Amino acid sequence: MRSLLSVILIGFSFIGGAQTDPLSNVLRFDEYLGFVKKFHPIVKQAELVIDESQAKLMKSRGAFDPKLEVDYDRKKFKNTEYFDQLNGTFKVPTWFGVELKGTFEENTGDFLNPEAFVPDQGLYSAGLMVPLAKGLLINDRMAALKQAKLFREQAKADRDIFVNNILFEASLVYFDWLKAYNELKLFEDFLVNAELRYRGIVRGVELGENAQIDATEARIALNSRKLSLEQSKVKLMQAALQLSNFLWLENNIPVELQPDVIPDVDTEPIVDSTFNINQLRSDEVILEEHPKLLSLGYKLDGLEVDTRLKRNRLLPRVDVEYNFLSEAPDVARTFNTAEYKGGLNVSFPLFLRKERGDLKLAKIKLQDTEFEFDATRVSLQNKINAIKQELESYVAQNEITTEMVTDSELMLVAEERKFQLGESSLFLVNSRESKLIENQLKAISIQNKFFSTKAKLFNSLAVNPDL
Repeated sequence: MRSLLSVILIGFSFIGGAQTDPLSNVLRFDEYLGFVKKFHPIVKQAELVIDESQAKLMKSRGAFDPKLEVDYDRKKFKNTEYFDQLNGTFKVPTWFGVELKGTFEENTGDFLNPEAFVPDQGLYSAGLMVPLAKGLLINDRMAALKQAKLFREQAKADRDIFVNNILFEASLVYFDWLKAYNELKLFEDFLVNAELRYRGIVRGVELGENAQIDATEARIALNSRKLSLEQSKVKLMQAALQLSNFLWLENNIPVELQPDVIPDVDTEPIVDSTFNINQLRSDEVILEEHPKLLSLGYKLDGLEVDTRLKRNRLLPRVDVEYNFLSEAPDVARTFNTAEYKGGLNVSFPLFLRKERGDLKLAKIKLQDTEFEFDATRVSLQNKINAIKQELESYVAQNEITTEMVTDSELMLVAEERKFQLGESSLFLVNSRESKLIENQLKAISIQNKFFSTKAKLFNSLAVNPDL
C-alpha cells in the first residue's frame, strides 16, 4: 500500500508541476520585504520625518537671513509740510549674536525733531550691534539652528526604527503565511493517505478480508483529515489577506495576493541572509550605534543646547551699538571715528524668577532623558542577549522535532507493515499517523517560532537593510 501511495504522490506532484511554473508563483521572503520597504505607505510616511526635519532646518537658518527694512512717514496739512522721513536699514545677523547694519536717512520738513536733521543728500551709516553678556555665546537663533541640525540626525535614526518595525511586522505575517501553507500541504498529503487507506479497506470488506467496523474507522479518519484540510484552507486564506496588507505598488496602489502565489518553503537561508543573522548572532553588538540610543543621544544634545540657552538668560543684557556716519559713503575716508552714532542698552531682571524656573525645568528634562538613555541601554542589552539564547534553544528544538518526525514516520511504516500482515489493527495505524501529524505540526510551529525569533533579533537591533 505504501508503494502505491508513493507512486500516486509522485504522479500528483508531476501533474501539479506541469500546470504551473514553480518559479513564477513563488513569493520569496527577500522579494516580499523589498516590495514592503519600497512601496508601503507607512514606510513612505517614515521618509516624511526626514523631509520635516529638513524643513525645520531651513526655517531655523532663516533667522540668519539678511533683512531689508524701509520706514517712510510724511505729514502735510494746510499747505505745510510737517515732515517727510525716509529710513532704510539693511541688517545681517551673524552667528555669535553680532548684527551688522547699514542705514540711510533722508528727512525734510518744517517741524522735524532736531535730532532728525540730516544733510540734504541724506545720511549714511554703517556699524554693528554686539551683545556683551546675554546672547553673545548662545542666543535663540544659534540654539534653534543647532537643535534643528540635531533634529535632522535624530529623524534619520527614528526613520530607521520606524522602517524596521514595519519590516518586522511584515516578516511575522510572511512567517504565519508560510506556516499556514505548510500545514495545508501536510493535510493534503495525509488526506491522500486516508483516501487510499479507506478505498483499500472498503475493497477488503467487499472481499471479506476486513470487517465493516474497519471501514467505519477508516471513514472517520478520512473525514477527520478532510476537516483539518478545510480548516487549514481557512487559515491560509486569512494569512494571505494579512499579507496583502503589506503589498503595495507605486502611486499607493494596493495589491491583493493571488490564490496561486505560494511562499518559499525553503526560506531559511534567505531569512538568514536578509536579516544578516549570522553576523548579528556572532558579533558583539555595539549599542552606541543602535538607532534608539542614537536618537536619544541627539535628543540629549538638543536638551543640552536648550539648557545652555536658559543658563545664558541669567546674564544681564548689555548691548553695545556703534555706527560710522557719512554723507558720501562712496568715499572711504569720510567714515571716521569722530562722526558716529552709538549706544548702550542694559537691562537685568531683579529676581530672575522666570529665568531660574526655565533653567530648572530644562535641567529636569535633561536629567529625565539621561535616565531614559541609561535604562534603554540596559534594556536593549538584556533583550538582545535573551533573544540570542532563545535562538540557541530553537536550534536544539528543531533538531529534536526533526528526530521525532523521523521516528514517527518509522513507527507508522512499521505499523502499516504489521497491519498488512494481519498483526495490527487499523486503530493503531491511525494512532501512529495521528502522532506523526502531531509531531509534524510541532515541527512547523517551532520553525515558525524560530523564524519569528530571528525577526525579533533583527527588530531589537533596529536594522534597516538595503533591499
